[in-house]
Amino acid sequence: MLAISNIVNNQQAAVQGLTKRGLANARDLVDQVVQLDQLRRETQTKLDSTLAESNTLSRQIGQLMKEGKREEAESVKLKTTELKNSSKALAESLRTHEEQLQQVLYNIPNLPHKNVPEGLRAEDNEVLLEHGEIPTLPQDASPHWELIEKYDIIDFTLGSKISGAGFPVYKGKGARLQRALVNFFLDKAREAGYIEIQPPLLVNEDSGYGTGQLPDKEGQMYEIVDQKLFLIPTAEVPITNLYRNVILQENDLPVKNTGYTPCFRREAGSWGAHVRGLNRLHQFDKVELVHITQPEHSYAALEEMLLHTRQLLEQLELPYRILKLCAGDLGFTSAFTYDLEVYSAAQEQWLEVSSVSNFETYQANRLKLRYKDGNNKTQMLHTLNGSALALPRIVAAILENNQQAEGVKVPDVLIPYTGFNIIN
Repeated sequence: MLAISNIVNNQQAAVQGLTKRGLANARDLVDQVVQLDQLRRETQTKLDSTLAESNTLSRQIGQLMKEGKREEAESVKLKTTELKNSSKALAESLRTHEEQLQQVLYNIPNLPHKNVPEGLRAEDNEVLLEHGEIPTLPQDASPHWELIEKYDIIDFTLGSKISGAGFPVYKGKGARLQRALVNFFLDKAREAGYIEIQPPLLVNEDSGYGTGQLPDKEGQMYEIVDQKLFLIPTAEVPITNLYRNVILQENDLPVKNTGYTPCFRREAGSWGAHVRGLNRLHQFDKVELVHITQPEHSYAALEEMLLHTRQLLEQLELPYRILKLCAGDLGFTSAFTYDLEVYSAAQEQWLEVSSVSNFETYQANRLKLRYKDGNNKTQMLHTLNGSALALPRIVAAILENNQQAEGVKVPDVLIPYTGFNIIN
């Protein structure tokens, strides 16, 4: 959530940032915040003044009674009653203005960093580099949805029988490959200084608002309606919410957590060949990185997380590219995002496997997450997160890129985890 002071004191910059994201109503949103904030402040001032006057008069009543000035005391009592009624009405108005302001702020996305490229579509994203050699496959090469059927390692029909479309069942070497990737990613995160967390898979509304999934992505999350709980779309949500309403000490920083969880996304309206097989699922596995640090260190932390994710892809021997997302393609809460995509040789397309993002103070404001510096002053923090990595498209690329006549070759780095070197 954007800080009110940043919007009110930097209105033109806020309008420009939101317009860069493609919001046609940027000026109206900023004006709403300014007007509601002014109403809130004016009402707060009136309330404070009314309460102060009421307190002053209340203290006079006892003195007047002692002095035998009963009529005067009764008159003051009537006045204090009127002031108390006024203060109740003002307090109610203040709550209304604060709630209205909060709802407007909840619906305003983060401002893009100055280095975020202009543009409104995925086609406007900036390709920073490509790494690795794209494999040349034989003409009879198969896409991964044919390979998983051929080797009986993932079953979409059984998943559909149990749950519905988009919930695959992993079997035999398919299940072991999944577990191998999870353990490999977690081991590498631990080696990089991340502390492993095993969080709940269900979160409450406060958690959803804390990291910005609510109200922006409410329709994309599975909800247990009668308890107002949501299945997590990513481990970012529960792990970052560990620090909701927390004031950290400077020597606690940086906070570096990692966690493996299943992730659940409704992905409404996702149909077609481009989402076939493992390309898009309702349930999938992912290892997530969460990083919390001081503002002056956050962009160095972002580059560190990007490097970590790149090294995973290189160890898996997958060709990849890095994109700097344009303003219109940024996530709602992000100020700056790198996407990493692997090349799927049989499909002849790039598949996104990770987003590494800096949210700056946006989530910290919602979470009320702060730290005390060396002078014992409470300061803002920046939060970051990245997928390292999401499994389905990694599996798709491994299967397609490593297919041979005798089967699918397992990347060398995974063999100690899988216990086998080929899927056949």
